[in-house]
Amino acid sequence: MMGKAVAAVLTLLLISAVGTKGEAMPRSAIELRCQCVGTHSKFIHPKFIQNVNLTPSGPHCKNVEIIATLRDGREVCLEPTAPWVKLIIKAILDK
Repeated sequence: MMGKAVAAVLTLLLISAVGTKGEAMPRSAIELRCQCVGTHSKFIHPKFIQNVNLTPSGPHCKNVEIIATLRDGREVCLEPTAPWVKLIIKAILDK
C-alpha cells in the first residue's frame, strides 16, 4: 500500500515537471541570488528604455545589477561600468 502511494506522488511530480515548459519564475523581493547572468554593454537609445531598476550589491548578490525594461517588454541587464549606463543612472538619480 505504501509503495503505491509513493508511486502516485512520484507520478504527479513527474507530470508537473513535464508541464512547466521552462518558463522563468517571477522575481520576488526575497530571492537570494543574482538576477543577471550576463550584462549588455552596447549602447541602447533611451527612447527604447521604458524603465530601469537598480539593485545594489548585498547578501543576495555581490554585483550591482541594473535591469532595463525595454518598450517591447524585454528585460536587459546593463553593464554598470559602461559610460552610457553611468550617464543614465546619474540622470535618474538627479531627478
